[in-house]
Amino acid sequence: QVQLVESGGGSVQAGGSLRLSCAASGLTFSRHSMAWFRQAPGEEREFVGVVSRGGSTRYADAVKGRFTISRDNDKKTVYLQMNSLRPEDTAVYYCAAKHTILSNMPGPDTAYDYWGQGTQVTVSS
Repeated sequence: QVQLVESGGGSVQAGGSLRLSCAASGLTFSRHSMAWFRQAPGEEREFVGVVSRGGSTRYADAVKGRFTISRDNDKKTVYLQMNSLRPEDTAVYYCAAKHTILSNMPGPDTAYDYWGQGTQVTVSS
C-alpha cells in the first residue's frame, strides 16, 4: 500500500521560512518523480514544483526563487523548503508521486499516481 505522508506545516509570519517533508512508503521511490501542489480555500489546486528522478527541478512562477524542492532517495523523502513566505502562500500543501522514466520531467498537468493527505501552511501578515 502506497503512502505519502506530509509534515512540517504550521503558522509563520510573512518573510519567514518552513520546510515541508513528504515521506513515501510502499513504492520504489527512486523511480518516481515527486511534486508539490497546494490548494487555498475556495481555489483550485495549484502546481508548486517537481523534482525528477534525476534531481532536476521545475517550479511555478509564483514560487520561483523562494521555494526549493529536493529529494533524499535513501530516506524516501522529498522536501519543500519555503523561504520569504507571503500571505498568499497560505494553503494546504500536498505531495504527489509519478512513476517516470529517467529522462522525463512531469509538470502541472501530469496525471500523478499517488497523493498525500496534505499539510496546512498559514502565513500571516
